[in-house]
Amino acid sequence: MLREKNAVVTGSTSGIGLGIAEALARAGANIVLNGLGDLKHIETQRVRLEKNHGVEVTYSPANMLDPEQIAEMIDAAAEAHGSVDILVNNAGIQHVAPIEEFPLEKWDAIIAINLSAAFHAMKAAIPGMKERRFGRVINIASAHALVASPFKAAYVAAKHGVAGLTKTVALEVAEHGITVNAIAPGYVLTPLVEAQIPDTAKARGISEAEVKRDVLLAAQPTKQFVTVEQLGAMAVFLCGDAAASITGTILPVDGGWTAQ
Repeated sequence: MLREKNAVVTGSTSGIGLGIAEALARAGANIVLNGLGDLKHIETQRVRLEKNHGVEVTYSPANMLDPEQIAEMIDAAAEAHGSVDILVNNAGIQHVAPIEEFPLEKWDAIIAINLSAAFHAMKAAIPGMKERRFGRVINIASAHALVASPFKAAYVAAKHGVAGLTKTVALEVAEHGITVNAIAPGYVLTPLVEAQIPDTAKARGISEAEVKRDVLLAAQPTKQFVTVEQLGAMAVFLCGDAAASITGTILPVDGGWTAQ
């Protein structure tokens, strides 16, 4: 389905990003992985994707806080694979605190990585997409792009910004064969989320099962976690011909969270 297409997926060394990279590779796209982590583990994932799916997979350590490194990543991806046809802006961080206690450096970093990095990557990738008259940009937003939760000022502001950025750029490139959409997941049981469950259970004096059901999934009517496989499948669909008329949309994959 995506043979001869080349994808850059930011924040893809684990969790949602890695799941989306896996799905795109399975569909035939060459992949540029990006993110933090143990280099041996990243290399293991890179080789695994190449071997399992018969595609080219490279890795960029570009820092999403640095606009120059983001632009260099896009240029290097185009040089290595011939083009950047698909851009998935997934990199993100989180911090939770009341606004009067919210550290300024955390605000700046969250806005930079969750919002500004998507702008810089699109700015770098879209000229090439325009030349080829084909492009698929997928921004990983969140249910928090559509609704708010307390103590997440920076994250909610950034994800709302991603929604607006998605719509704006979609309008700008609509006549150039490029679509720009955002996927808005609910809670996904990534390793990062799983690692927080024991501490939350201890702090609240409840079981880990109760943390999942009554804390993490309280807002999701299905009471089921969204899976990385579901998000990967949505990303693959958005990259295909069947989704050519879907652009400027924020697509919730949230177990009904934003229907309430």
